[in-house]
Amino acid sequence: MGFEWEETSQVWDKVKEEIDELQEAVALQDQAKIEEEFGDLAFSLVNYARFLQLDAEGALEKANRKFISRFTRMEDEARLQGRSLADMTLAEMDGLWDAIKRRDANLKSGGAGTSPARANREQKQMD
Repeated sequence: MGFEWEETSQVWDKVKEEIDELQEAVALQDQAKIEEEFGDLAFSLVNYARFLQLDAEGALEKANRKFISRFTRMEDEARLQGRSLADMTLAEMDGLWDAIKRRDANLKSGGAGTSPARANREQKQMD
């Protein structure tokens, strides 16, 4: 077709341009423009994924599954504390999220997982 970026960096520049345009639309509080710019940004990100040889839809599906898994574990951890996420502050929920994310990273990097002692220390830090 002839309308193709030559380098990945050019595609990333377009993504950044679309982010700026979305932020401008948000500042104007123009819902129609926000939707348009959000769509442009999503399109640009999908194009960037193509340049990176990624399946954008598959990546989004994995991200959704990861979010659901972490959120479910947040609910479980809150329940273990005798609490509900609804009763927690955003900072407390963020602490739970970060602890779960660290454990996931540890498992992914080949660690044996979080020891019960470490989990208890992390838990006390969150309280």
